[in-house]
Amino acid sequence: MIQTTSGLRRLFQSLRPAASLSSKISMYRWYTSPAESSLQELSKSCVSEEDKYADVDWDNLGFGLTPADYMFVMGCSKDENFRTGQISPFGNIELSPSAGVLNYGQGLYEGTKANRTDDGRILLFRPEQNAMRMKRGAERFCMPSPSIDQFVDAVKEITLANKRWVPPPGKGSLYIRPLLIGSGPILGLGPAPEYTFLIYASPVRNYFKEGTAPLNLYIEEEFVRASPGGAGGVKSITNYAPVLKAITKAKGRGFSDVLYLDAVNKKYIEEVSSCNIFVLKGNFISTPATIGTILEGVTRKSVMEIAKDLGYQVEERQILVDELVDADEVFCTGTAVGVAPVGSITYQNKRIEFKMEGQLVCQKLYSTLVGIQTGVIEDKKGWTIEIH
Repeated sequence: MIQTTSGLRRLFQSLRPAASLSSKISMYRWYTSPAESSLQELSKSCVSEEDKYADVDWDNLGFGLTPADYMFVMGCSKDENFRTGQISPFGNIELSPSAGVLNYGQGLYEGTKANRTDDGRILLFRPEQNAMRMKRGAERFCMPSPSIDQFVDAVKEITLANKRWVPPPGKGSLYIRPLLIGSGPILGLGPAPEYTFLIYASPVRNYFKEGTAPLNLYIEEEFVRASPGGAGGVKSITNYAPVLKAITKAKGRGFSDVLYLDAVNKKYIEEVSSCNIFVLKGNFISTPATIGTILEGVTRKSVMEIAKDLGYQVEERQILVDELVDADEVFCTGTAVGVAPVGSITYQNKRIEFKMEGQLVCQKLYSTLVGIQTGVIEDKKGWTIEIH
């Protein structure tokens, strides 16, 4: 049973948030996944009318870290299954210097959002898809992972515990970040002996500084994001630090982000640093196929389904960089970015510009996606989960 907010505060006044994950996993055993009635009890206990929203300048919210009150933590050894977890105040954690995640990068992360509707409901968007993707990544990295139900329940619970941090309608979302890490100590190369699943949350708005303005991308030819046989198809923490040099170089030249080419031929487009990419020509919408080097984005998958419903022909295939010259529109998708239009792409010092006037297809896709996520459009696909 989850304890009430006041109970949590009294309990954790005497506990260090940074209690060792490798030596004090037992302290996480007092909390088990609640039934629906317990979720309702938590919802009532966490937020009073006078405390409906956290003290945040919602009108000037960006995509920076504004930690919500609570995080979720659950641990197990490599030969066990995850069983129980804990809601605790957001704070630092202790790791051994020899933790698997620190030495060998044995870690995965996910990203999903909670949105508040005009009538005050809170909706999650397809968290089971994130759970399944984490399981695939855990298998690739020789890690135990939470079950689909455990993952989704934990996302529900952390959302309820941080209910007052879900922005008002139209002011942003509560970004929810699940992590799975090899937290146990190990010296020789191998799977860590212990693992930790944790979730924290932060209210956010636009990912790019441009907001909803068109992005200007730069095609990187020196560095690649992923290679065949690697980990580009899973959401590994090791996929992101290697792109920082290319991003820094591109942003220093005034670009929004980097579009990467395939590692073998250097002639097919693959992904932007943190989002998928789509190309529109006539009634055809194309996106690079997920063949091991491209992440299967939840937003990508959702936009493909929406596009098909709107009558577009959707293709997953290899896309030559030379095809960009003839594209009608280009846009990016991702949990953080939503659906973002691309105004230009620079390749080999040549700038390709795309349509930005009139009714854009990407705007139609964006409006439909956000409409479902925020309850403005009826969810006929069963994609949203309402938190009570």
